[in-house]
Amino acid sequence: MIEFTMPALGADMDEGTLNEWLVKPGDAVTRGQVVAVVETTKAAVEIECWHDGVVGELLVPIGQTVAVGTPLATLLEAGEQAAPHDAAPVAAPQTRHDQAPPPLSPAVASSPIGHRLWVSPVARRTAASLGVDLTTVTGTGPQGAIILADVEHAAATAHHTEPTPPPSAPAEPKSAAEKAAARGAAMRASIAAAMSHSKREIPHYYLSDEMILDAALGWLTEQNLNRPITDRLLPAVLQLKAVALAAQRFGEFNGFWRDDGFQPATGVHVGVAISLRGGGLVAPAIHDVNEKKLDELMRDLTDLVARARAGSLRSSEMSDPTITVTNLGDKGVDAVFGVIYPPQVALVGFGRPAQRVVVVDGGIRVATTVQASLAADHRASDGHRGALFLAEISRLLQQPHEL
Repeated sequence: MIEFTMPALGADMDEGTLNEWLVKPGDAVTRGQVVAVVETTKAAVEIECWHDGVVGELLVPIGQTVAVGTPLATLLEAGEQAAPHDAAPVAAPQTRHDQAPPPLSPAVASSPIGHRLWVSPVARRTAASLGVDLTTVTGTGPQGAIILADVEHAAATAHHTEPTPPPSAPAEPKSAAEKAAARGAAMRASIAAAMSHSKREIPHYYLSDEMILDAALGWLTEQNLNRPITDRLLPAVLQLKAVALAAQRFGEFNGFWRDDGFQPATGVHVGVAISLRGGGLVAPAIHDVNEKKLDELMRDLTDLVARARAGSLRSSEMSDPTITVTNLGDKGVDAVFGVIYPPQVALVGFGRPAQRVVVVDGGIRVATTVQASLAADHRASDGHRGALFLAEISRLLQQPHEL
């Protein structure tokens, strides 16, 4: 029997709220299949299963908040039989209040309630703030999902049919703006906690280099001449590919610091820092960037940004980054010096491309350049290797055909 646990979805997450079960006991599942949806302070994240098997028991009910590492369900391997109903129960999940409610019994776990109560994240938050019992709400969304309009209708109906609460009743529910502000504050607190931990525990060192982009931008112009606007390549994909290829060559910048030692990653999964419309940021991964063609990488980047801002990401995208890239050039800053996302050991930043006076081959000319920076963990590498790593990124950007 395998325990399927709440994954760590980034350095700034230590708990999550189970929004949906997409499987039930007895269902066969395969590696990579989405089996649940968990809401964090940043997004509703689709949780993938990383084993083949059959769902044995669902241990956490919908709506419960549990810590990272808490068993969510059990999976039966090939040939394994489910335990009798009167067998000793699996240890109860730990909530953020250190309470231990009993696990779902097989009868409850297999009941249709997990599927009937498909609830959008905003509907669940609104129901909690308005005091609406979701089990009494009829969903009108896809497959009977409860959406925001359903919750608002239920709240309005209750308001007209129930007596006025006594003076000791809870305060009026927060407005949409107040709820958004509260969510934003929670996200900022999570980010602050993770970055404070990073600066406190990781001995950062910083390097920067001015990289000439004329060759890369000229090559991009030629490549985009006959492409429709929707298929054009952006400079960001060249930067991502250059970082990935350099990280493949300089492996000490591509991996994790765990258990007092460096663990090199087997693939190059580049985390992309994405600002969210409501404030805050996430840094989900694009997988195997070093092996992808630029067209595929451009599609992946466009899709990732859209889903991140819609609050729809996958657990592997949140937990797999091996190195992170942040680009603030479109915000007008010349350079950015980031904070490493633990347990990663490096972060590369790019500023605003601009025309500057540079010396090339002993002559002075105007060229388009970008300030690239490296924040690295001194436990895993040193400044000499960091300089070579940045130099390799610069070389690749000046030889775009190699990308």
